[in-house]
Amino acid sequence: MMKTERKIGYLLIAGAIGVMVPYTILTLIFDYPAILRQDPGIILTSFYQGGNKLILTWWAFAMLGIPLVIACIALGQKLEGTFRFIRWATTLGVVGLLVQMIGLLRWTFVVPLLARNFVTGNAATKEASIVAFQVVHQYGGVILGEHIGQLFTITWTVMITYAFARLKRVSKGTIALGYVSSCIYLLAQTELFATVIPGLREVPLAGFIGSTLWILWLVLVGIEMIKQKEAR
Repeated sequence: MMKTERKIGYLLIAGAIGVMVPYTILTLIFDYPAILRQDPGIILTSFYQGGNKLILTWWAFAMLGIPLVIACIALGQKLEGTFRFIRWATTLGVVGLLVQMIGLLRWTFVVPLLARNFVTGNAATKEASIVAFQVVHQYGGVILGEHIGQLFTITWTVMITYAFARLKRVSKGTIALGYVSSCIYLLAQTELFATVIPGLREVPLAGFIGSTLWILWLVLVGIEMIKQKEAR
């Protein structure tokens, strides 16, 4: 039977790769994430032109992160007997991942309707679609996915990295990457506040660099957990 360490390792790698594949596809067919800062009319028109392939890609982007949720729970169960704070870390990690999934699913079940109404509707319908999109995008995307989701995920990463450092379960380089990726990822929050605070200076590329390094951290942790089990 597959032991816990190896199971967690494979889940972390599968989740990281599962998230990166649809993300990469979206950059190619939808100019994501740069398009998110375009005029709502441009976003809705581009989304409508993307058709069913784009809708299903967004669905895959949300659902292929499920292995990370399972890994987060399994890792919490593995470590909670050693550190009391791990239960809190696991709760934050699971909630963070789930709200990000919920935020992403707006592109599958809400935005397609708004895009269709915008492209095929009259002037009043177009205006209403833009307003509705802005509300959904700001709430489902900025508040849930990018603010709460990312903050909780960053906190989980820091707490788990600290536990790994105390237990010496992964290499120093991987531990350093956990802290560095979290700090850079946190700077991406400036972009969110800039949407409601005019003139606020945001940190360019913090979200892209931070999330990419975080994905790399997941893969490295997964590989090292698998190797630990094999070494035993």
